[in-house]
Amino acid sequence: MKIITPLFLMLAIIYSCKEKTEINTVKEEKKDELLISSEKEITDPTATEVWEPEPKVVSFDKNNVPSDATILFDGSNLEAWISAKDSTAATWTIHPDKTMTVKPKSGDIQTKQNFGSVQLHLEWSAPDVIEGEGQGRGNSGVFFQNKYEVQILDSYQNRTYANGQATSIYKQHIPLANATKAPDQWQTYDIIFRAPEFDTVGKKIKSGSFTVIHNGVLVQDHVEILGSTEYIGPPKNEAHSKGPIKLQDHGNLVQYRNIWVREL
Repeated sequence: MKIITPLFLMLAIIYSCKEKTEINTVKEEKKDELLISSEKEITDPTATEVWEPEPKVVSFDKNNVPSDATILFDGSNLEAWISAKDSTAATWTIHPDKTMTVKPKSGDIQTKQNFGSVQLHLEWSAPDVIEGEGQGRGNSGVFFQNKYEVQILDSYQNRTYANGQATSIYKQHIPLANATKAPDQWQTYDIIFRAPEFDTVGKKIKSGSFTVIHNGVLVQDHVEILGSTEYIGPPKNEAHSKGPIKLQDHGNLVQYRNIWVREL
């Protein structure tokens, strides 16, 4: 037995090594077969068709507002809005042409409804009478969740700091272009806002983002929101949930019309 046992062990080792080699060879052959299979030419067009889920149908009303949008202002009333400072009724001025104008010193207005990630459409116009310069000319702003501002400013032939001009993510991101039309024309903002995310202990785990199209021109391309858009100091990242959309009273007679939002 003392002589047979070492021989037996040697044969067992040789057999085991041979078996592993054969297994590895089979695995490599299978891998090659899969690679060859994935590289085979597809001649049937139905092989790459996906039918489900079917996208929902969106229709449009006479003002071109999508059927799944929430109308925030159509010129008829300010029922969707309240005063940002005390939650009383919004008192900005509504005109017969279905536009509204900031009422200086009345304060900001904000939506009654809170929102997370959204697509927002709004149209605005600088004051009819051109007054002031820089930040003092046609200044307002649209805030998301009461923290993140996309600047509204008459930036037509009106120089100011670049991260504070029209469509800037205020004090954070300079727009890719200045697409501002003259003050006698209406401006259109289409904004995709992705809200930041926080964990259960209040730590930010995912930054938000903005994509902004100004008068049909891409001016903010999925830029990261660094935190709240502060007038003084760096951004803050305090935990929060959904919040209102706010329009700023900066003392200028900025006009608005056709505001709607789609929740994402």
